[in-house]
Amino acid sequence: MKLNTKYVGLDVSKETIAVAIADEGREASRFWGTITNTEAAVRKLMKQLGEPGQLQVCYEAGPTGYFLYRYLLTLGIECTVIAPSLIPQKPGEKVKTDRRDAIKLAQLFRAGELTGIYVPTEEDEALRDLVRAREAIKEDRQRTRHRITKFLLRYNLVFSEKGKKWGTKHRTWLNGLS
Repeated sequence: MKLNTKYVGLDVSKETIAVAIADEGREASRFWGTITNTEAAVRKLMKQLGEPGQLQVCYEAGPTGYFLYRYLLTLGIECTVIAPSLIPQKPGEKVKTDRRDAIKLAQLFRAGELTGIYVPTEEDEALRDLVRAREAIKEDRQRTRHRITKFLLRYNLVFSEKGKKWGTKHRTWLNGLS
């Protein structure tokens, strides 16, 4: 007996997941409901929806990362992460709700109109996060230095000695200000 594929669209947020299903064929997608964003709830949902071989799941990449993707793979369920920028938008489609987003994902996924993104390995993701954190800290440091320099300039306090700004001499000069 051939199993019909179910295309499942998930709108994932920090605490909940909105679920919509589009069966093979031309029927309209239907909203299944909302579950909590926990492993137990996801496992229960997937068992209710069908066999792993008949489910194709997609969700939009976002701040929740790739934990759900990796978890679904451990359950034997095919999952695709979609870049939000690659989801087709109709003109005038401004009202966004979790329900509408899940239904739209399921419909477009069934139609083959969504493109998955590369999901990094856990090691690659950790390295990427470390590099991003380092860059953010460097930018914060630079902004703080500019803020201090502009503050001092308002009071006509300008470092005029030879030497590198923010070097040893400059820091000694800063420490001597009162």
